[in-house]
Amino acid sequence: MAKLYFRFGAMNSGKSTALLQAAYNYEERGQHILLAKPEIDTKGADQISSRLGVARQVDFLIRPGDDLRVLFGQHRARVKELAEEALIPESAATGARPDVACLLVDEAQFLTPEQVDDLLRIVVEDDVPVLAYGIRTDFQTRAFPGSARLLELAHSLEELKTICRCGRKALFNARLVGGRFVFDGDQVAIDELSADRVTYESMCAECYLRESGGRLR
Repeated sequence: MAKLYFRFGAMNSGKSTALLQAAYNYEERGQHILLAKPEIDTKGADQISSRLGVARQVDFLIRPGDDLRVLFGQHRARVKELAEEALIPESAATGARPDVACLLVDEAQFLTPEQVDDLLRIVVEDDVPVLAYGIRTDFQTRAFPGSARLLELAHSLEELKTICRCGRKALFNARLVGGRFVFDGDQVAIDELSADRVTYESMCAECYLRESGGRLR
C-alpha cells in the first residue's frame, strides 16, 4: 500500500539532500520517478539543489492554483509513453514497470492545503507513494499552511535534525535581513526576491527567544 510521507526539519537539516538521495535510490533500481517543487521557491529556478552542491532539474513546477492530480496525471502519462518507447531504459533485472514508482516534492511547505489533499488522493487512488520534504514553521514560529495539512494527513512523519549555533537541537527558523534578525514581515521572503539580502538561521528555542526578546510571533 502506497503512503504519503512528510519529512520535515529546520533550515539546513539536509532535506533536499535526502530527497535527491531517495531519487537516486529509486533510479538505481530501475524505477521511474517524478520530481516537483512549488514555483514560489525561486532558488535554483527549476532545480532542486542541496548545500552539498548536488542539483537536479524538476519534472514540473507547481503554481498556487494548480490541480496536482491533473499535473501528476499528465507527467505520469509521459513517463509511461517514454518507457514504452524504450527512451527510458527498463532494467530486466529489477523488473521495473513502465510507470511512476514515486512522486517526490521539495519545499512542500509552500503547497496549498488543497494541493496536499491532492497528494493524499494520488497516494490512495493512484497507488503511488509521495515523499514530501519541507519545513514546519516560518520565522515567526507559525506553521505554513502546506506543512500544517501534511502533519494532519501524512501516513508517516519523519523529522530531519540539525543543530543550533549553541549545539542544541534546532527547532525554529530565524530570519535575518542584511545580517540583522527580524521578527515582522511577510511569511514568505526568498533572498533573490528581496532588495536586502534575506537569510535564515536554524535555532533552538532558547536562542530564538533570546534574539526575539521573548517573542514567539
